[in-house]
Amino acid sequence: MARRSIPILKHLLSSTRSQSQSEPFNSTFKRCVTYMHRPGDGTPRPVTLIPGDGIGPLVTGAVEQVMEAMHAPVYFEKFIVHGDMKAVPTEVLESIRKNKVCLKGGLITPMGGGVSSLNVQLRKELDLYASLVNCFNLPGLATRHDNVDIVVIRENTEGEYAGLEHEVVPGVVESLKVITKFCSERIAKYAFEYAYLNNRKKVTAVHKANIMKLADGLFLESCREVATKYPGIKYNEIIVDNCCMQLVSKPEQFDVMVTPNLYGNLVANTAAGIAGGTGVMPGGNVGAEHAVFEQGASAGNVGNEKVAAQKTANPVALLLSSAMMLRHLQFPAFADRLEVAVEKVILEGKYRTKDLGGTSTTQEVVDAVIDALD
Repeated sequence: MARRSIPILKHLLSSTRSQSQSEPFNSTFKRCVTYMHRPGDGTPRPVTLIPGDGIGPLVTGAVEQVMEAMHAPVYFEKFIVHGDMKAVPTEVLESIRKNKVCLKGGLITPMGGGVSSLNVQLRKELDLYASLVNCFNLPGLATRHDNVDIVVIRENTEGEYAGLEHEVVPGVVESLKVITKFCSERIAKYAFEYAYLNNRKKVTAVHKANIMKLADGLFLESCREVATKYPGIKYNEIIVDNCCMQLVSKPEQFDVMVTPNLYGNLVANTAAGIAGGTGVMPGGNVGAEHAVFEQGASAGNVGNEKVAAQKTANPVALLLSSAMMLRHLQFPAFADRLEVAVEKVILEGKYRTKDLGGTSTTQEVVDAVIDALD
């Protein structure tokens, strides 16, 4: 989940070899950055794969094809899970606990009816407390704003998503928002640690403490305490409604954003829409032991029946999420190759799905990415 450089030819750097003053510097010379692996690091790693619903099988299938073409050191343990199931099957959770890493498509969440979201269940069962969505401009993809490179880090396990609802009396429903010191501190620590490790300059806490003075006040208090331990990183705060307005007017002012659960969902989707759409934004969920990678914004999105039937779903978001997964697994060169190939295809503009203004099918985009691999 390293900070993105656009263009992203991160695996090439200018030579630092010494030269005499009389010898002109050869600006065309490039040096490959060497990744010194530990013995055995090239052993293929198992990854739990959940194709999901709707367009999920299409976009996860795209990832499988690209991984095979790259000869990436991963193999998939595939499980069929649908969002209308009552719970995530035990064997799926056992596989993720064993493999530590999962790639998934969207799982549909039925509206109402008391059926809980399996997407949320996974996060709670595995304590995937941090959601990360990277919203950035892709070269060649026209958007309303330039210089957008925002990372939204969202608390994933409590807040309004705690699911604590009940009917007090007929016609009156009570829904509880839960904020704890423990969860607020650890998401703040993750956000500042991310900023520190990825050379980010600022962390912005998003809140509504002017109204929810105790709950969001506790979240802010935790963020402020953690901020004092990172004096080299600027820290500021913004009320969530003003945040949304600022996002659509001056998104370039934001760097890393840390939020409670519900606000993060809204902020990440807004930022994704500004930077090019949910079809191109990568993301993942991580905890102390496990990580699940999926489409960054609107992760539960399963598309519509027409897109699935016509096989025109955009695979870019999940391809970039799988690059994040490769880097998480300590396969940085494979991650770089995949990201470069995707960005080449976007920049060329010949193969794009309908959401990006094109007419290509999922398979046509996949074939173009495979052809673009170095």
